[in-house]
Amino acid sequence: MADVFIVGIGVHPFGRTEGRSGLQQGAFAIRQALDDAGLDWGDMQFGFGGSDSAGNADTVVNEMGLTGLPIINVRNGCATGGSALIGAWQGIASGQYDLGVAFGFDKHPRGAFNAMPAEYSLPDWYGEAGMMVTTQFFAMKLQRYMAQHGITPMALGRVAQKAFDNGAHAPHAWRRSPVDLETILSSQMISDPLTKYMFCSPAEGGVALILASKKKARQLGRDRIRIKAAVTRTRPPGSFEVFSPSLSIERGGAPTLLASAAAFDMAGIGPDDIDVAQLQDTESGAEIMHMAENGFCRDGQQEEWLAEGWSRIDGKLPINTDGGCLACGEPIGASGLRQVYENVVQLRGSGGGRQVPGEPKTGYTHVYGAPGISGVTILER
Repeated sequence: MADVFIVGIGVHPFGRTEGRSGLQQGAFAIRQALDDAGLDWGDMQFGFGGSDSAGNADTVVNEMGLTGLPIINVRNGCATGGSALIGAWQGIASGQYDLGVAFGFDKHPRGAFNAMPAEYSLPDWYGEAGMMVTTQFFAMKLQRYMAQHGITPMALGRVAQKAFDNGAHAPHAWRRSPVDLETILSSQMISDPLTKYMFCSPAEGGVALILASKKKARQLGRDRIRIKAAVTRTRPPGSFEVFSPSLSIERGGAPTLLASAAAFDMAGIGPDDIDVAQLQDTESGAEIMHMAENGFCRDGQQEEWLAEGWSRIDGKLPINTDGGCLACGEPIGASGLRQVYENVVQLRGSGGGRQVPGEPKTGYTHVYGAPGISGVTILER
C-alpha cells in the first residue's frame, strides 16, 4: 500500500448551533479543510462521509457543488468517522486516486441517545429491561473494572477535570470552562459511580480531512503528516460490550485489544513510541479502561497515572488534548475524525494553550462504539 498524507483539516465547532443543519456543518468543515490545503471542491476525486442521524453524507453536494463526485455513505456507530477515514485512506493507498475527502457530521436531538433494540438485532424485552440505556451499562461495566483493579472515584474525577482544563484551550470544544475536582465529584449522580460531569453529551459538529498520495502531497508542499495505520475491529467472543446479546461471566477479548494490536503491527511501532493520544471517553471510566486496552499502561495503573498527572498536556503521554468527548460532546459522525483532526494540530505544533511540548512526532486515536466496534489510527510526522 502506498503512503497517504493528510494535507488539509477543517472543523465546525461542536456543541449546539441553531439555524444550521448537521449537513451544513459538514460542508463548513469541508470548506475549511479545502482552504487549509489550498484546494477547491472541484479538485476532489472522491469522498467518504458519515452521519448517524443528520442525513446522508452524499447530499453534501447540494451545499458544495454538483461535480459528479463519487461519495460513499458510512454509518458504523461511534466508529463512523474513523471508518470514513479508512475508506478514503484505502482509495488513495491502493493507487486508484490522488486526492479525496473524509468527512463526518451530526446533529443529535437534545437528551440521551435513543437507541432501539431492533437496530442491533435484539428483542424488545432487551430495551424494556433497561439494557439499552448506555449510562447504566457503562456504569455497570465500570463498577466491575473498579472492583477488580482498585480504581477509585477520585481517578474518575481527575479524568473529567483534565478534560475541561484542556477543552478551555480548544476553539472547537463545546465545554470551554474548567471545572474543579470537588464540583465534579459532588455533582448529581447519574449512574453510580458516574456523576453528571463524568459523562459526555450528544452534540453537533462536523470535521473534514483532505487526504493525498505522496506525489500529490509533495506537489502541495504538504507531505508532513502521514497515516501509518488505520484499522477497525468488531467484538470477539467473551467481550463485555454495550448492546451485546449476551455477556460472559469471564472476561474474554475486546475489540479495542484487537484494533490496537493490528494498528501497532501495521505501523511497525509500539505504545512507547506514541507522543500524544486521543482515546474514546464517552464517560470518565471509558478513558481509564481504554488506557489499558490500548496498551499504554497495565490494568489498575491508571490510578497512579492520574494522580501523577502523566496524561495531562505536560505529562509523559498527553491524552485527549482537546478535552475529548467530555469537553467536546459526541456528534457520532464527526467524533472519530475530531480525534484525528486534533492529532494533526498537535503534530503541526499549532495547538496553542493545549499544545504538547517537545514537538510530538506520533499521534494515536482510538474510538469505541456500540455494539463493540473499535477503530484506531496512527499518524506520523
